[in-house]
Amino acid sequence: MKRSKTSKAWMREHLADPYVQRANAEGYRARAAYKLMEIDDRDRLLRPGATVVDLGAAPGSWSQVAARRCGGGGRVFALDLLPLDPVPGVDFLQGDFSDDGVLAEFERRLGGDRVDVVLSDMAPNLSGVAAADQARSIMLCELALEFAVHHLRLGGHFLVKAFQGEGFVAFRQEMARHFLVVQARKPKASRARSAEVYLLGSQPRP
Repeated sequence: MKRSKTSKAWMREHLADPYVQRANAEGYRARAAYKLMEIDDRDRLLRPGATVVDLGAAPGSWSQVAARRCGGGGRVFALDLLPLDPVPGVDFLQGDFSDDGVLAEFERRLGGDRVDVVLSDMAPNLSGVAAADQARSIMLCELALEFAVHHLRLGGHFLVKAFQGEGFVAFRQEMARHFLVVQARKPKASRARSAEVYLLGSQPRP
């Protein structure tokens, strides 16, 4: 009964959310699109002609933003374990990006090029056990960081969602080992009560 009431309250809040309403009106698959747009408006990550990788892309709102902002000359790759309905201008690869076979197929499609931007808005499936969920979240961040380190060009950018809690400070320090500049971003579209924060790594270290 309690869970049912909580679910109904969440649904009411969700449907009343102005970013949800805006996403529905403007054709974006999730309100998360506006988080990326706000960060990009500030930091200018998604430039015309850029090569972008969206890790954990489903349902695809970040890929939509990247494809629209990078233009016809850009290349946007989306990777996810889950299926993804086609997004115009996006090359989707289903599978675990940390799997050697999936990684090899991605690199084949990339054709030996380097990447301008790696995006990760991934979050684990929540178990309800806070410590376990936080550990899984940090693990996803670490996997995304490893991917970025191996594929970004010098001057590239890595944007990753992380949750403040156990392991967050250590992960930020690990990012600082690989990027000259690491900054935190909390876009307005991110709910104030949420522990999520976006870490932006710029200028990969040689």
